[in-house]
Amino acid sequence: MADARKYFALPSPFAMRRGGSLVGAQIAYETWGTLSAARDNAILILTGLSPGAHAAANADDPSPGWWEEMLGPNKHIDTNRWFVICVNSLGSCKGSTGPLSVDPQTGKVYKLGFPDLTLEDVGNAAFEVVRGLGIERLACLLGNSMGGMSALGYLLQHPGSARTHISISTAPQAQPFAIAIRSLQREAIRLDPNWNLGEYDDEHYPEAGMSIARKLGVITYRSAMEWVGRFARIRLDHEARGDDDPFGAEFAVESYLVGHAKKFVRSFDPNSYLYLSRASDWFDIAEYAPAGANANDRIAAALARIDVERALVIGVTTDILFPLSQQEEIADGLSAAGVDVDFVALDSPQGHDAFLVDIVRFGAAIAGFLARI
Repeated sequence: MADARKYFALPSPFAMRRGGSLVGAQIAYETWGTLSAARDNAILILTGLSPGAHAAANADDPSPGWWEEMLGPNKHIDTNRWFVICVNSLGSCKGSTGPLSVDPQTGKVYKLGFPDLTLEDVGNAAFEVVRGLGIERLACLLGNSMGGMSALGYLLQHPGSARTHISISTAPQAQPFAIAIRSLQREAIRLDPNWNLGEYDDEHYPEAGMSIARKLGVITYRSAMEWVGRFARIRLDHEARGDDDPFGAEFAVESYLVGHAKKFVRSFDPNSYLYLSRASDWFDIAEYAPAGANANDRIAAALARIDVERALVIGVTTDILFPLSQQEEIADGLSAAGVDVDFVALDSPQGHDAFLVDIVRFGAAIAGFLARI
């Protein structure tokens, strides 16, 4: 199968927000559609923690992408009209430079020698890709989950760089519940003896730690309503349970989590997971509030600095990881700053992951917004 990824060389050195820099770094990205002669029809997608740049099938890679039903000709994000770019986050392991990459200055894999990573760095790297493609101003910057925070960082650091913004199931700052969950995920990886302070290899891979981290994540990505509806208290049959572990999986929901973990653990670099997870916890838009802003209004004061004409903010009532109140906070802050904001609260039962699976409702909101810009 052909690799549809393209690679953009970041300016070298590429300065990192918390210190240090990267030499010879690159960002992997994919595109769909055709850039207009005026270069005014570009949409940039910033992703959650684990997806790569392959959001949908294209001529170079016909395999389904992680947002296959959303993006493409005559779909909700219609590539007959829009030129769409999706980047793999800086710090990831799916083509962009991250802890799994070789440091050209030492000839060795970065591992924990990779500089401290922030979501502002992720946004800055994406901005360089857009600028490198000759696009002065995006028609729309779209970010979901972690990518929504990266998008806010992008917009704050580069005022006027996007005409409109779509914010999906994200947050203006990490809240205690999300921090607690991600902290446990990181601890599970770090306590796995095979992690070995980041010095693992294929034969000594922290599989148990990554498995627990993924299971914790999946639990928070869906809602209690969906867990009950899909699994109730269904038990596994005798053969599925096995007799080798007296405390092994007994219920269908446990087997589901095991299956998800098995698909994930070898597909993502543990150190990249740690770096991106911590970057999500560090993100706080209040840091961009003007000096002297009231402590209770710092998020709104920071959002007031974002320069876009229109915005669509979508949240889900059953999302426990990025609760609806945080989407309301983003919408209210942008609206108070004079942005024309559409706020959509969906009651999808799928929780945080709804934007990946409830394509009908999310797609209708996104397509409707794009039709008016």
